[in-house]
Amino acid sequence: MGVGQQNTNRQQDNGNEEWDALKGDVGGMADAAVERSRHFIDTAREQATDYVDRRKDDVAQSVADFATTLRESTHSFDERPNIRAVVDTAAEGLEQLAGSIRDRSFADFFNEFEDVVRRRPATVAAVTVAVGFLAARFIKSTAEELRYDHVNSGQAQRSQAQARQQGQRSRAKAST
Repeated sequence: MGVGQQNTNRQQDNGNEEWDALKGDVGGMADAAVERSRHFIDTAREQATDYVDRRKDDVAQSVADFATTLRESTHSFDERPNIRAVVDTAAEGLEQLAGSIRDRSFADFFNEFEDVVRRRPATVAAVTVAVGFLAARFIKSTAEELRYDHVNSGQAQRSQAQARQQGQRSRAKAST
């Protein structure tokens, strides 16, 4: 084996060693990045769960307050016991919902929702489409109202400007 051939073999060995070292470094950085991202996701999940658990008490209280208000509104239905019974039943259902919200964790709600979606995907899809349709109608009607208000306010401003101009012309004629 000649000297030139030995140098070529050493360069190839050094090149392979450098390549292996580079692959090891990149692999180490990738592992560290994956570990950090897992930690970040776990931390974000914990913070979101804590936030929802704190807010669920506020939601439960709002539902209970609504049930109380609903029940108080039935006093005007004393002469109509059928209506009062329906409203009382709705208020009881709302109170049960408030208790359920207080007693369960976010994970319980999420798991139950996930089970419903898995058992009845067609129903969930239909409800989602219906809610989307209603939201679109609401947004469209709100936009139309805003547009109508904007057009009417523009017409009112033009009418006021024309009235001022006519008033100025009338004063100018009266002064001459």
